[in-house]
Amino acid sequence: MSWIGLGRSSGSRSEQGVTRRAWNATRDGAVAAFEAEGCSAPRFWGNGPGDRYGAHDHTFHKVLFCLSGSIVFHTDERDIQLTAGDRLDLEPGTSHSATVGLGGCECVEASQDP
Repeated sequence: MSWIGLGRSSGSRSEQGVTRRAWNATRDGAVAAFEAEGCSAPRFWGNGPGDRYGAHDHTFHKVLFCLSGSIVFHTDERDIQLTAGDRLDLEPGTSHSATVGLGGCECVEASQDP
C-alpha cells in the first residue's frame, strides 16, 4: 500500500485490528487516499461535543480521517485519540465505540472489502 502524495504520515501505532496514523490529511487528501486504495465512496459526517457512539463492529475494513476537531475511539485494548488530520484503520470485526471531543468533530470514512 503506498501513501505517496496522499498526505504526510508522521507516525503510526498499530494494535490488534487498529492502526492510528498522524497523517496531516485534508478533505481532498482523504478522498484521494480512498480512491488510490480502492475504497467505497466517502461518507462525510460530523457530531457535536460529547456525542457518543455505542460499541459495534463492521464486516469491512473501515478507513476514517478526522478532518477537524477531535474524537476518541474506544476498543477493548485502548483508547485512540484522533485530532484533525489523523487517520484510523479498523479491521473487520474490531469492536469499537467513540466519544466526540469538546470542540465537536468532522470526519470522512470509507470501507474496503476484506
